[in-house]
Amino acid sequence: MKLDIKSKCLAAATRIKRALARDNLKKTFSKENLKRSLSGENTAKTVFSILATVSIITVFGIIYFIFIAATPIFSHMGFFNFLFESEWNPITEVYGLLPKIVGSLVLTALSVAIGGFMGVFTAAWITFYCPNKIRGIFIQLVNLLAGIPSIIYGLFGYKFVMPLLIEMFALGDTSSIGNGLMASTVILSIMIIPTVTAVTRNSLDSVPMHYYEGALALGCTKNQSVFRVLIPAAKSGIISALLLGLGRAVGETMAVQMLVGGSDGFPWGFFTPFSTLTSVIVRDLGYAPPLQRAALMGSGFVLLIIILLINICLASIKNGEPGNKFFTRRFREGRAAERLTSFRRTGGVQDALWITSWVVAVFVAAFLVFIVTFVFWRGLPYLSFDFLFGKSSNSHITLGPAFVSTLMLIGLALAIALPFGIGAAIYLNEYSKRGSKFVKVVRLFIDTLSGIPSIVFGMFGMVLFMRTLHWRYCLAAGSITLAAMILPTVIRSVEQSLSEVPDSMREASYALGAGKLRTIFIIVLPQALSGIVTAIILSIGRIVSESAVLIYTAGESIFMPTGYKSSGASLAVMIYSFMCSARYWNEAYATASALLIVVAFLNLAVWLTERFIYKKSK
Repeated sequence: MKLDIKSKCLAAATRIKRALARDNLKKTFSKENLKRSLSGENTAKTVFSILATVSIITVFGIIYFIFIAATPIFSHMGFFNFLFESEWNPITEVYGLLPKIVGSLVLTALSVAIGGFMGVFTAAWITFYCPNKIRGIFIQLVNLLAGIPSIIYGLFGYKFVMPLLIEMFALGDTSSIGNGLMASTVILSIMIIPTVTAVTRNSLDSVPMHYYEGALALGCTKNQSVFRVLIPAAKSGIISALLLGLGRAVGETMAVQMLVGGSDGFPWGFFTPFSTLTSVIVRDLGYAPPLQRAALMGSGFVLLIIILLINICLASIKNGEPGNKFFTRRFREGRAAERLTSFRRTGGVQDALWITSWVVAVFVAAFLVFIVTFVFWRGLPYLSFDFLFGKSSNSHITLGPAFVSTLMLIGLALAIALPFGIGAAIYLNEYSKRGSKFVKVVRLFIDTLSGIPSIVFGMFGMVLFMRTLHWRYCLAAGSITLAAMILPTVIRSVEQSLSEVPDSMREASYALGAGKLRTIFIIVLPQALSGIVTAIILSIGRIVSESAVLIYTAGESIFMPTGYKSSGASLAVMIYSFMCSARYWNEAYATASALLIVVAFLNLAVWLTERFIYKKSK
């Protein structure tokens, strides 16, 4: 009885407060003030909508500048001759992409087949079999595996995987270097596991629980329910995960460039050196003559077309099969029940898949521990205060300038990306209408921008700043290019955080007389601050790990930068620079160790932020 009286009093007080707010509005707002307020709201909506179109402008800008830079090779050879010619000879000025395209496709297919298989089984193990006490730890291990820079994967593959393959297959003097399809497939398969795992796990978590309960009610075991009901129900999400892994594999640059061997022929065997669309760019772009540079830009343009096609396939899957309607219809019609009863007594295959999921999960965790241990074992003995923070010279290279360059890149890139990203997220979550075609287009281009390989961003920055604006290699060019690259990360993270703010808080603000714009900045954004912090941390992690973009925009200077107009090398670029010289392998390991420590701290920060958000929501 007391609770009823209390609730009635609270409801009456709320109504009185709203009435007073309405009366206050009538007294304080004249017609001119009301018009001015509405005009401000419309202006804010227009500004946010313009910010939302930045991703569209960026994608079209990348396509335009790279296409213009590649036009000379299209005019010289013809587009289809350029695609299907098998010879690549700078002397005769014949540049054919067919071996590179075949190499990219074969390497990608093998990597997705292996890494996709392992990623799906890892996600199934985390979702259905992982003990609750270690689930959070294992998820963080997978996230750390995703955060390891590709240059460190390349270092590990070059110094451990290739010598191991030489010894295992007794290659001897015939192929003593160990480059080729085998080594690059092993490393690239591991690199795409976190991407496939994360998307597949989200898809499995979204499968309705009554599917699982219904399968158990029909007499199926847990393994049968998982592998014959729940995983098929999440097939659209799994296909999306594999397509994302495909985009990640086909666009990978630094690790692949170090392992494929660099030959211009076809990948005829597992230990035959070859090139891919990305590796040939890194190999030749820095010193190529004009026509060969145009051919390399054409390689980037073809790579961009492949990524756009993959993103179109992803968009069609997301729009064409929401909620897995096919499986739901079969389940409702009773056909699924018939299918379940037909195999409920024979679960040997599903039991084998269950064992496979455990084996794959243990392998993923063991590989992460091993690669981190390997890098630390080789690098930590060479980490010293002087090497980390000392003054760098031609005879004594240290990481002090690299730390300063990295911090400067982070600062300017975030200063550019955060306002655009937060503004776009505000429009998508607060102002957009459901089913709007404009919003669908914006989201498509955001997904497209997030899938563009880093080497393409580097080529775009090089063409825009070095060739069009006639800048030198500088930190400003690198920062602006990085800002375009991290923009989708900021938009997605902030939008997700804004969507989690309860609508009741907005309604209460409106009831007290606040306008939409004031509500957003005074109420909504402070509540979404943790999501903005997460976006900042994720963006910093992406910047710290990036190397392909910065090689062709910020440069590789080992000296202390004097400003944003000077060249500078980040930590990831320093690893690549050390590896290019046979004398500095110890320094490369030491730099990789320092970079791994930074990445681990960033992942820890993201995890603590997520826990803070979870506790706050409870």
